Amino acid sequence: MSRRLLRAELALLLAATFGAAAVRAVLQLAGVLAGGALGAQPVALNEALAEGPWLNLGLQLTRAAALAAWGGLAWLLLARDGVRGVPGRPRRGDAAAAAGLAALIGIPGLGLYLAGLALGLGRPVDPAAMGVGAATVAPLLALAAANAVAEELVVVGWLITRLGQLGRSPAAALAASAALRGAYHLYQGPTAGVGNLVMGAVFAAWFLRTRRLWPLVGAHFLIDAVAFLGAGLLG
Repeated sequence: MSRRLLRAELALLLAATFGAAAVRAVLQLAGVLAGGALGAQPVALNEALAEGPWLNLGLQLTRAAALAAWGGLAWLLLARDGVRGVPGRPRRGDAAAAAGLAALIGIPGLGLYLAGLALGLGRPVDPAAMGVGAATVAPLLALAAANAVAEELVVVGWLITRLGQLGRSPAAALAASAALRGAYHLYQGPTAGVGNLVMGAVFAAWFLRTRRLWPLVGAHFLIDAVAFLGAGLLG
C-alpha cells in the first residue's frame, strides 16, 4: 500500500474510532475543569440503556458488538494488506501472561486512582452504573471484552504496525500509541490520563517485543471485568 493510502487509512480510522474519542475526552475535561472541583463531578460508565432487563441486554450487546467491530475492521485492513500475526492465534501461556499484565497494571492503577481522588486530580468513577445483578453480568462482561478487543487491536496492533510501515521508529510508535490511550481517558481526569498513558506504554512495549496481542486483550478484559463487577458488588 502506498504511503498516501496509509496516511488516509490512519486519518479515517482514527477519526471514526479512538482519535475522535480522544478529542471528545479533551473537550469534556475542559468542561469539567471549568465546572468546579473534579471530585464533585462523578463519572458514570456503562449506564442502563433501557428500564427492562431484556431490552437493556439487547441494547448493551449491540453496543458491545459495534465496539468490537472497530477491532475487527483494524484486523481486516491489516490482513487484506498481507500483514500476518495481528492478532495471531492464541498460544499456550497467553492466559498466564494476561493475568500477569493485568496485575502489573491493575494494582498500581487502583492506587493511582485513589491518589488522584485524594489530590483532587481525578473524578469518582462508577464503572457499572447499570448495577451488578443477574441481568447485567452478561452485558458488563461483553462490554469488557469489546473494550479489550477494540482498544488493543486498533491502538496497539494496527496503529503501531501502520506507523512502522510509514517509517516511524519503534519509540515514536510506542509514544503515539500510549499518548492516544491516555488522551481518550482524560474525561475521567488527569490522573486517569497519566495512568492510561503508562498502561499504553507498557502494552505497546510488550507488542513491539513479542508481536503478541492476545495477552494484551486478555489483560485488558480482566482489568475491566474486575472493575465493572467488583466495583458494583462492593458499592
